[in-house]
Amino acid sequence: MSAKIFIDGEHGTTGLQIRTRMAGRRDVTLLSIPEAERRNAAMREDLLNGADIAILCLPDDASKEAVAMLSGNNKVRIIDTSTAYRVAPDWAYGFAEMDKAQGDRIKLARYVANPGCYPTGAIGLIRPLRAAGILPDGYPVSVNAVSGYTGGGKQMIAQMEDVNHPEHLAANNFLYGLPLKHKHVPEMTIHGQLDRAPLFAPSVGRFAQGMIVQVPLFVEDLADAMSLESIHAALVEHYAGQTVVTVVPLADSAKLARVDAEELVGQDTMKLYVFGTPGGAHVNLVAVLDNLGKGASGAAVQNMDLMLSA
Repeated sequence: MSAKIFIDGEHGTTGLQIRTRMAGRRDVTLLSIPEAERRNAAMREDLLNGADIAILCLPDDASKEAVAMLSGNNKVRIIDTSTAYRVAPDWAYGFAEMDKAQGDRIKLARYVANPGCYPTGAIGLIRPLRAAGILPDGYPVSVNAVSGYTGGGKQMIAQMEDVNHPEHLAANNFLYGLPLKHKHVPEMTIHGQLDRAPLFAPSVGRFAQGMIVQVPLFVEDLADAMSLESIHAALVEHYAGQTVVTVVPLADSAKLARVDAEELVGQDTMKLYVFGTPGGAHVNLVAVLDNLGKGASGAAVQNMDLMLSA
């Protein structure tokens, strides 16, 4: 019997991409609410409580409202794609490759918080180095990133694609989050196992999907005897046996003249690169992913599949 899945917010960017990924699947049955009825609270509540898994593609407050609608219902399982529960201790964090046990936590959880796109790249680079003792306590981590504009939701998409009104178009590339209090920082800090909040500098480019996340490091400030090679080896060991997150061999990275933010558009995987000169003072860690793939919708479907396998 197929599992009943309700995407609450199915008409938004993330919800639509989740629906696309489930097209043609016979192991799931999608419960759907007409767009004209999406504000019908009673209909939403019925669909939420009738699902095996509900995937919430909503703003934070609306996600909390949806979870509250499940009061007394002990069967429906939730995947939330908002930022509302990403650091909540009673929610499983939906980054299966984060450590060896995380996939099983997601598989057995009732509540799963889908990671943010930027934190997926940052945590994917940082956490293995913390776990290996390479990144010491107090290290001043910086995270520099650029995302496709679909990460900004419908309003930004409309602005960036409004070819009939070029005077409304945003810049080709722009920084934001300038007060340095971005909503993703707590997520990076906690799940990156940092004891000091990172300095996060996000930006948006004039391309629809794709993402680059960079974490530059000073080798002399890491644990003793660290090098380009040992940092790369720690990432390789951490992700050994994984297929969704892969670490590019150093020899292949050394041949590259550039990294393309759109390299993995349409894919639900993530690539990690380690750049630098052997014996050099600096290393640059780079994650490439689709902000709507492993950074959002692809991760939600991956988490759903883990939960269905329980």
